[in-house]
Amino acid sequence: MRILGIDPGYGIVGYGVVEKIGNKIIHVAHGAITTGKEEHFEDRLDYIYSEISNIISTYNPSIVAVESLYFYKNAKTAIYVGEARGVILLAIKHSGIPFVEFTPHQVKQTVTGYGRAEKSQIQKVMKMLLKLDKVPKPDDAADALAVAWCAAVTSAGPGQLGLLNQFNR
Repeated sequence: MRILGIDPGYGIVGYGVVEKIGNKIIHVAHGAITTGKEEHFEDRLDYIYSEISNIISTYNPSIVAVESLYFYKNAKTAIYVGEARGVILLAIKHSGIPFVEFTPHQVKQTVTGYGRAEKSQIQKVMKMLLKLDKVPKPDDAADALAVAWCAAVTSAGPGQLGLLNQFNR
């Protein structure tokens, strides 16, 4: 089963792809979609939508796992991330691939055993778990790999573990 993990954002969207074969989880790819502060926000959203659609098309995952939003102290940031997350979810919906959501706490707890792990800890653990030569960068990509790992180890799928978002209600 191929899993695409996504760490939503509007400046940087992290993505990570893993393949679960039996009890093994293998790294396929990771990276980040970046948008410039000088760009109009609607253009940034359009670019994120296009890139997520391309990543889904390129890697053809069986399921997509998305990190849910956590509390932001800055309301404006929360709104922007929520809007970016909306276009990400729309791209997933248009692909027809099911998706699950995990809270940041669930991901950190599953990957490190500690629900309040720091980003640097996530990077180090993902390097070790996926047998990478170096820590995945940027940290958004490491977070996305952790989201994919979380889905893989919980065998998350429609109706299983994770906070399943059902567009077809």
